[in-house]
Amino acid sequence: MSRLEAKKPSLCESEPLTSERVRATLSVFKGVVTSCYGPSGRLKQLHNGLGGSVRTTSQSSALLAHLPVSHPVLRLLTASVHNHATCFRDCGLFTAILCCTLVENAQRIGLTPTTAMTLNKRLLSLCTSYLKSEVCGCRIPVTFSSSGVLLCLVRSVVTSKPACMLTGKETEHLSTLILRAFLLTIPEKAGDHVILGKSLIVPLKGQRVLDSTVLPGILIEISEVQWRKMLPVKKSESFKVALFRASLSGDLSETGEGTMVVGHGVSLENAVLDQLLDLGRQLVSDHVDLAMCQKVIHPSLKQFLSTRGVIAIDRVGAALMEPLSKVTGAQPIGSLGSISPSSYGSVKDVCTEKFGFKWFFHLIPNEPVVCSLLLCNRNDTVWDELKLTCETALHVLQLTIKEPYALLGGGCTETHLAAYIRHKTSHEPESILKDSGCTRTELQLITEAFCGALESLPVSLEHDGGEVLTDMKYGHFWSVQADSLSDVNWPDVLSRCGCGLCNSQEELSWSFLRSARPLFAPQPCLPQDAVDLASDLTLDCFTAKLSGLQVAVETANLILDLSYVIEDRN
Repeated sequence: MSRLEAKKPSLCESEPLTSERVRATLSVFKGVVTSCYGPSGRLKQLHNGLGGSVRTTSQSSALLAHLPVSHPVLRLLTASVHNHATCFRDCGLFTAILCCTLVENAQRIGLTPTTAMTLNKRLLSLCTSYLKSEVCGCRIPVTFSSSGVLLCLVRSVVTSKPACMLTGKETEHLSTLILRAFLLTIPEKAGDHVILGKSLIVPLKGQRVLDSTVLPGILIEISEVQWRKMLPVKKSESFKVALFRASLSGDLSETGEGTMVVGHGVSLENAVLDQLLDLGRQLVSDHVDLAMCQKVIHPSLKQFLSTRGVIAIDRVGAALMEPLSKVTGAQPIGSLGSISPSSYGSVKDVCTEKFGFKWFFHLIPNEPVVCSLLLCNRNDTVWDELKLTCETALHVLQLTIKEPYALLGGGCTETHLAAYIRHKTSHEPESILKDSGCTRTELQLITEAFCGALESLPVSLEHDGGEVLTDMKYGHFWSVQADSLSDVNWPDVLSRCGCGLCNSQEELSWSFLRSARPLFAPQPCLPQDAVDLASDLTLDCFTAKLSGLQVAVETANLILDLSYVIEDRN
């Protein structure tokens, strides 16, 4: 009998944030995520020490999924950020940096956790109320009658992922394709409740990014032999489709569990094949033009259907079953019995396509609610990052349909919001402190900590030692190279703010972001018609950033409230 190891006692740690080890761990994590932030963020290579694939990325979803963390406090933080990134696909690094900085700043000013948590909640409520209000100076409405703002939003997502290693021309091409793919998923006849279609990302590695394209319908990869055997089919009416979830291979293992009674002299293989051929005869008699199967179709059934003009496509996979059902209107058939006429669907047309070194069967729907984004890249590792970026951009557009607004990007929302909070807490402290049990001095300390955390985000965008500024009218973010600071006239070295709305030729005054400056009420930058005409704005997803702000503050409060960490070491 093997020895039993004695059970270890649980490790109980009081006031974990006072531990130098915990603070150092949070500081290292903050350094990792901060160095990834923005279009010029530094890349990270993720790999297993025992071997395997290497992932190069700067995206929070990939980073947090592969980043091993051991301390419970850090696990709590990363779990919150990862959940947010999974739900919203964007603003994960924003959430992580803000949460870490809020915890650091609250620890530094030395107020009690209860006071810090109470006032953090009040300031969060002030932020969300302002961002949702009509007078918000860093939020712009998004109209779907014009593609300009939508294209800026997509381009901002793509350019914020440096591991994609795209040129300007490739960025513009891919951004346009993503927007076109998204617009193809919106039904032409949309009522009050819009049900969006689906954009499928089809890999084509070894080709240029500029060879990427978008096609309405579904592309199914086939072999060259199948591609050459398929003759062009022309019909005046639509093509009738049968979609099978059940295997048509004839294997007895596909019949499921249970007892099978076989009569003497009966060949199971022949009996199953006869059943498959009976199914084929029904498909032919029902005038089916296309039979598709998630799994395998028996070669004899394939030949039977082919000689009678029915196209048979197998091994389409489970991932395509839902899009195929949506495109064709067919109900997936799960048995080999008689088929109900209501199970059939239809498509407008079918054809074969060749892209690069791959061959595809193309289903063209009656109404294009599903489309295929053929995504090309010469590099396998970069293609994975590019796919994740496209998925993020498509999800951001879906969120924008629900809440048709965008926030100014490039750090301008954070500096504008910080200026608004400082002004509001200075001029209307009573409304914020009401029933809180806190003093004005405590509010002033927490306000500076909170606004400092917000301003740490645009500061994190600068990775090359440049200086960061804010203007004293709109509260936007500006950056300048470090070698441009001696005896300088700001309008000569500054061009446009971080989001691209303001230019330095206006009558503006600037101040260093990390220095003391007078309080002011930030003004909205430009009227809506000027925003519509702007063609190169940097924008952020309103829904994702608002949620990231809430998650960051709530997670920081949860960490500040920790009195004990009890860890089971068995």
